[in-house]
Amino acid sequence: MKKITYLIGLAYIFNVSSIFAQNEGVITYEITINNHRTLPADQQDMKAMVPQYRTFKQQLFFNDTESLYKLLMEDDDEDEQQGGGRRFRNRMANTTHYFNQSTNIFLSQMEMMGKKYIISDTLKTSPWKFGTETKVIQGYTCMQAYYTSTGERKQIITAWFTNKLRPMLGPEKYNSLPGTILAIDINNGERVIVAKKIELRPLKKNELSAPTDGEKISQAEFTKKGEEMRKRFSNGGMRFRN
Repeated sequence: MKKITYLIGLAYIFNVSSIFAQNEGVITYEITINNHRTLPADQQDMKAMVPQYRTFKQQLFFNDTESLYKLLMEDDDEDEQQGGGRRFRNRMANTTHYFNQSTNIFLSQMEMMGKKYIISDTLKTSPWKFGTETKVIQGYTCMQAYYTSTGERKQIITAWFTNKLRPMLGPEKYNSLPGTILAIDINNGERVIVAKKIELRPLKKNELSAPTDGEKISQAEFTKKGEEMRKRFSNGGMRFRN
């Protein structure tokens, strides 16, 4: 919690004089995934059957202390694309992330094999370093921050955030900077998240609430279930039809 308080304090160091002028609204992000770069080493021969890029949108609803990040359902969220003589069904994972800044509670609602789960956690402060570059995203001048993850799979994370919107806000679990993250780049283009629309407005009823539908489970238990599923489906769970 001391780290969280410290980061919030950094907002003032970054001269965030107008940060609470408008602290409610919704941000629409576009996510682009390079499927070829995310294939495991033992599945590289599947490139001919898998479209290289997958694009979809998610929305981040926020107020003073809470945020909810979820899939934006569109007509083409589930379609079939041709590849290598087979049709690839492109179905987006329906994952929802909820964060309460005042309690430091982070909830993830995830689906696996048609069943929903609720995973409870606390916000982990990433070891961000601040760069010197800036870029303009949707009219907001954004500063650069970056770090390299130390998990099982090394990832280079680069974020662009603005101090003109609420601190501790961003897509997925990327919300531990003294501002709002408007873009994320993972491994130099492997996965890119960019804000495409920012609406500062009062939220409608039920637009922001913690997810409750699903079996409560720990992250370790969920990961174990995922590993068991991957063993049963050697093709990684992707469905192909001749």
